[in-house]
Amino acid sequence: MQLQQISVLEETLWEAVLNRDPTIDGKLFYGVRSTGVYCRPICPSRRPNRHQVCFFQSAQEAEIAGFRPCKRCQPQFETVPNTAKSKVLAVCRYIKTQGDRIPTLSELSSQVEMSPSYLQRIFKQIIGVSPFQYADALRSQQLKQRLQQGEEIADAVYNTGYGSSSQLYEKAPKQLGMTPKTYQQAGKTILIVYAIASCPLGYLLVATTEKGICAVKLGDEANKLEHTLLEEFNQADIVRNDQIHKEWIQAILDFIAGDETHLDLPLDVRGTAFQKQVWQALQKIPYGETRTYTDIACDIAKPQAVRAVGNACGANAIALIVPCHRVLRSDGSLGGYHWGIERKQKLLIQESAKRKRGRGQ
Repeated sequence: MQLQQISVLEETLWEAVLNRDPTIDGKLFYGVRSTGVYCRPICPSRRPNRHQVCFFQSAQEAEIAGFRPCKRCQPQFETVPNTAKSKVLAVCRYIKTQGDRIPTLSELSSQVEMSPSYLQRIFKQIIGVSPFQYADALRSQQLKQRLQQGEEIADAVYNTGYGSSSQLYEKAPKQLGMTPKTYQQAGKTILIVYAIASCPLGYLLVATTEKGICAVKLGDEANKLEHTLLEEFNQADIVRNDQIHKEWIQAILDFIAGDETHLDLPLDVRGTAFQKQVWQALQKIPYGETRTYTDIACDIAKPQAVRAVGNACGANAIALIVPCHRVLRSDGSLGGYHWGIERKQKLLIQESAKRKRGRGQ
């Protein structure tokens, strides 16, 4: 196979991983070179950098290559055959064949010989969203790809099945996190100023716009934090100034040191409506306390969306201010943390100890 063909195939596989495509579960596995771990495509963990990823057709192939199985999605175990699941996956495949058209629930139910109400319920239980939401997300993904490729906004709107530009702009804040034009420009015309400071957790990067803080990152190396910021806002005007907003940065440093228990700073954070709902729920978790992903899903009145809550936590761009480190798995284990599990553990121990001292225990 020619190198160009291999590249195209891998990009297709990567898109499937980004979309957590359930239709290829068991047929594709991906390994992350930086961690030595391999996963299912539907794994709820935060997606790695593309250049760190390689693909395998079986769990055995991944392990022969030296990768160890992910503890979250347990790719070494075969999935149990399930008729309902098979039908739901068939519906997913059918939706994908329809291009930019969103099939009706009745149409989908007739394809798999299920009642519309049962299909709606079982689809949401297995996939986490309704058939319509799943199809709409695919359409949104196509729109994003067209905008990123530089296609004219009007053409992208109609080529992805939106009935009118007004229909898209109504959904834009939820699906794109911003207007289509701003999304297409990947942050162009935005001025972002950032500062980096050393702290007990390594290095702290705080990035701001004219509206407020847009990113808070933690890491072991300052240059890697800078690189990540530049990748995320690749067309913005980005400058470093360690003297700007020193009071904001000091407040975060005091929080990390345990001298401050609450952060109330101006924010300029982009996310979907669901992500923002989750982040707001996280900010209500009291200092020194924890919640589970299930607790947060129930708090936002979406008890079936536990996995989606986990994804929203992983997408949190402002560490500490939105305290996703206070969310645990249902069994009480730490779960994941984008900035490193050791940092999460240190923060939780420090907050718990300070809370107990405040109670005089």
